[in-house]
Amino acid sequence: METRELRGCSEDELIEICEKIGLKRFRASQLFQWVQQKAVRTWEEMKNIGASDRQAFSSRLSLYPLEKVREQRSKDGTRKYLFRLDDGETIECVLMDYARTRSRDRHTVCVSTQVGCAVGCAFCATGLEGFRRNLTVAEIVGQVIDITHEVRQEDPDFQVTNLVFMGMGEPLLNYDHLLQAIHLLNQSKGLNIGMRRMTISTCGVVPRIIQLAKDNPQVGLAVSLHAAQDDVRNELIPMNRRYPLSQLMEACQEYTEITHRRITFEVALTTENARPEEAEALARLLKGQFGHVNLIPVNPVAGTGMERPNPELMRKFAQVLEDAGMSVSSREERGTDIDAACGQLRRQWEGELK
Repeated sequence: METRELRGCSEDELIEICEKIGLKRFRASQLFQWVQQKAVRTWEEMKNIGASDRQAFSSRLSLYPLEKVREQRSKDGTRKYLFRLDDGETIECVLMDYARTRSRDRHTVCVSTQVGCAVGCAFCATGLEGFRRNLTVAEIVGQVIDITHEVRQEDPDFQVTNLVFMGMGEPLLNYDHLLQAIHLLNQSKGLNIGMRRMTISTCGVVPRIIQLAKDNPQVGLAVSLHAAQDDVRNELIPMNRRYPLSQLMEACQEYTEITHRRITFEVALTTENARPEEAEALARLLKGQFGHVNLIPVNPVAGTGMERPNPELMRKFAQVLEDAGMSVSSREERGTDIDAACGQLRRQWEGELK
C-alpha cells in the first residue's frame, strides 16, 4: 500500500484517511497539531493518540524528519542548517532573528524549494551545482518544522514569525508544491504564520508571477532584478533570455494591479555594476512601478569572480535612485561570517566528502 508524507497533508486530507481506516475524525485534528504546530518528529511523541491508532496511521502515512547534517551559528545569532533528505540529497535553510524595540521580535526562516537550481545565476552558489529535483510539500514544510523543533529545545516558546522563500532553487518552478506548503504553514492549527508575513523571491518566471497574483494575492513578492538592461541581465540571470525585462516589467505591473501590493526589486551589487549610470538605468526601468528597491552587496562565492562594493559605492547608488523618487533600502546583512549565502554550506560539505 502506498503511503503519503504526513508533513505534506492538510487536516482535510487526514480526515479522509481517518474515514478510510475507521478512526474518529478528531484524530485527524490531533495528528495535524502534533506534526504542524507542536513540531514533533516521532509517532511516540503524540501522547494523546493511542498506540493502535498511531499504528493505523503509520500504515498509511510516512513521517521522515529532516536529518541535521551540520549547523553553523553566526555572531549575530543567525543559524544556518544543512539538512539531509530521505533520498540522501541535501538542502540548506537559515534562521534569522531580529530584535524589535516597538514590536514583537521577528524570527525569519529562509526556505529552500528545490535541490539545486536550474536557473544558473552567475553569482549564486546553488546554481553552480546544477538542478537535482523539486522538493515535496513535506520537505518544504519540514524545514520550518524542524528548525522550530531545534530551537524549542532551548526556548520552548519559540515561534517562527516570517518566511522568505529565497533559499535553494527557483520557487515559482516548483509552483504547486510551494502553494500547498504555504497553505499548510498558514493554518491556525499549525504554525499559523500569516500570509502577509511570507515572501516569495523569483528571478522572473513571468507566467507564474501573474498566476500567483490570482491564486494567492496575500503573500509578498520579491523579484531578483540585478540589472536594468537585457544584455547585462542575460549574463547574470539566464532566465532573462526567455523572459526579457520588457515582459517581466509588464508582469510586475499586472501583479500590482491585481494584488495592490508593492513588489520588492532586489539588486545584488558588485564592484562592476555599482555605478551611477547603472542606477540611472534602473530608475528608468522601474519608473511607474509600485515597488521598493532592496540593494544587496553580493556574497563572495568561490568560482564566480564577483566582489562586493564598498559602502560608499552603495551609498552613491542608492542616492541616485532616491533622487529619482524611488523607495530604497540596503539589506541588513546576516550571517556573513558563516557563509550564509545559499548553497555555500552545501558546496563546502560535499567538497569535504570527495
